[in-house]
Amino acid sequence: MDGRSLEDVETAQVESNVDEITENFDAMGLEVNLLRGVYAYGFENPSAMQRRAIKPMVEGHHVIAQSQSKTGKTVAFCIAILQRIDPSVKVCQAVVLAPSRDLAQEIHKVIEAIGDFLDIQTHVCKGPREDIEALKEGPQIVIGTPGRVQNMIQRGVLRIDDTKMFVLDDADEMLARGFEEQIEDMFSLLPQSAQVVVSATMPEEILAITAKFMRDFYRIIVKGEPIIEGVKQYYIAAEDEDSKLDILSQIYETMRSFQTIIFCSTRKKLEWLTDKLTARGLTVSSMHGDMDAVHRCKIMEEFRSGSSRVLMATDLLARGIDVQEVLLIVNFDLPSQPDKYMYRVGWGGRPSRKGVAINLATANDMSMMHEIEQYYGTHVENMPENESLETIISKLS
Repeated sequence: MDGRSLEDVETAQVESNVDEITENFDAMGLEVNLLRGVYAYGFENPSAMQRRAIKPMVEGHHVIAQSQSKTGKTVAFCIAILQRIDPSVKVCQAVVLAPSRDLAQEIHKVIEAIGDFLDIQTHVCKGPREDIEALKEGPQIVIGTPGRVQNMIQRGVLRIDDTKMFVLDDADEMLARGFEEQIEDMFSLLPQSAQVVVSATMPEEILAITAKFMRDFYRIIVKGEPIIEGVKQYYIAAEDEDSKLDILSQIYETMRSFQTIIFCSTRKKLEWLTDKLTARGLTVSSMHGDMDAVHRCKIMEEFRSGSSRVLMATDLLARGIDVQEVLLIVNFDLPSQPDKYMYRVGWGGRPSRKGVAINLATANDMSMMHEIEQYYGTHVENMPENESLETIISKLS
């Protein structure tokens, strides 16, 4: 750090016409069971984006949120949607558009996880037959690509005239994929009272469309400071999975000393690794997206309190986990795509946070390692043999 406080750094990073900054989730006026879901998902404190965006969204204002990934845009609108939905009314009250089916599925999983303690029904559009049956049940939240959602509207299966909140996630990407006409058509069907939230990296490109429907709006820009700046990244070469297991065993005491998160790409690998470490007498907690919220909440509380020191998780939960005390991340295996890497090692996008990331890599993993380096313009060093991991972490402060 250069001597600036966290507030100084965030002021330099953020441009916004939002007057009120809400410092914690408890002060946002969220329903109790929604708060339970937020904390069970892994959040401790809101990001700079969330401190400015969630309350205006919850209050029903139009919002344009501009920032790169890992700054909390998606989670912000997911929380706001869940707060604004009336569970007793079985009609569509929120529509979320995404440029791809994969992103729509990801948003769906986040909403389901955070809303696990709420009686709210969500549907992600996949195909005509399945969508028609599901929409008959009256889900309050509908997620999908513009083409798929518009198709359901045109068939008369989905009505959006009771919609309270209309969200465009990665709006610039949707325009790049040619969805402009579908988006405009849906805008024209919204009730005048509908709130619009736009998430994008370059919103200037979509202002021409939104200006027709958003008279007064809040605009929040979180500038693109490198997410993994301040994170010391290393890799340790391993022959195979058993060799990686041996490495984890060797550094276990260091992991316990500094509180550590170990990431695995799949639930199957997570369960295998948990069993192997437990068989060696090493105590770890593990958490995945299919786990019920009560169990997940208990695990996160234990980890935050320090009674549990080593937490294992899958990529699905990488977006949500933000524990202040964590200094060490271990990637037991590399993510399947480079863009998932920052969700593991980015520490919530906070420039003041420092840490160490260790990647366990076989020869087959090196091509992905190089992709990650190119993607972020960074360098992952070979772990030095003449310096212990404990010493490296101790030098961070």
